[in-house]
Amino acid sequence: MWRKLRIAVLLLILLFVALNTYFDRVYSTDWDIPLRVALYPINADGSAQSERFISDLQASHFVSIESFFETEARRYELKLAKPVRILLGAQLRELPPTVAPDAGTLGVISWSLRMRYWAWKHGENPGGIPPDVKLYVLFHDPQRHPRLPHSVGMQKGLFGIVNAFADRRMMGSNDTVIAHELLHTLGAIDKYDLRTTLPMYPVGYAEPDREPTYPQRFAELMGGRIPITSDRAEIPESLRQVIVGPYTAAEIGWTDQ
Repeated sequence: MWRKLRIAVLLLILLFVALNTYFDRVYSTDWDIPLRVALYPINADGSAQSERFISDLQASHFVSIESFFETEARRYELKLAKPVRILLGAQLRELPPTVAPDAGTLGVISWSLRMRYWAWKHGENPGGIPPDVKLYVLFHDPQRHPRLPHSVGMQKGLFGIVNAFADRRMMGSNDTVIAHELLHTLGAIDKYDLRTTLPMYPVGYAEPDREPTYPQRFAELMGGRIPITSDRAEIPESLRQVIVGPYTAAEIGWTDQ
């Protein structure tokens, strides 16, 4: 009897998670009202540099992300003038759960469930209203960490973990990573080769029909880099060098194609 009861409870939980995921997906990409995206800064390395950087952060430092999505949405004739609103949440003192690089499928599933529970518990509601998407931004001192761990954005749960540099001079590249992971939470997929990090043609190119093809002038947001030649690409310095390509626009509900 108890075994059947436990199975029934587990099935109800799985059904609730599935329905919640479905409605999250629908409401986050209907674009009837601005998407509220909360950023929660975290001192990832415990350094004084990261702490000083976070203490100086203001919501105005992320206006460029809002402006980027306004410009790109206008190109796709989205009726909503301001599709994304960035909110700065209070600094968090606890690091989110981590997943081992060799965790395997079951390990990733286990981490995803733990992370969804952690995200549910952590992060107040800026302005008193629950955000649509929660992005936990882990800041690192670039002197200690010249290379950062991989960031991740999860559509199931509408949350992301963004690794960023605690340096004002690198805010442009930070903004690009934040925008990239935000679109992962909305259903956009990576458009670069995971082995080489080179953008995939044509989906990962900002201007696949450009003549000549190289060098490209911009990076496609989910392609990640600006193709210079067929085997070399550069990281954009800011969102001014990035666009949302048509494949990505379709994935997030900006077009019907």
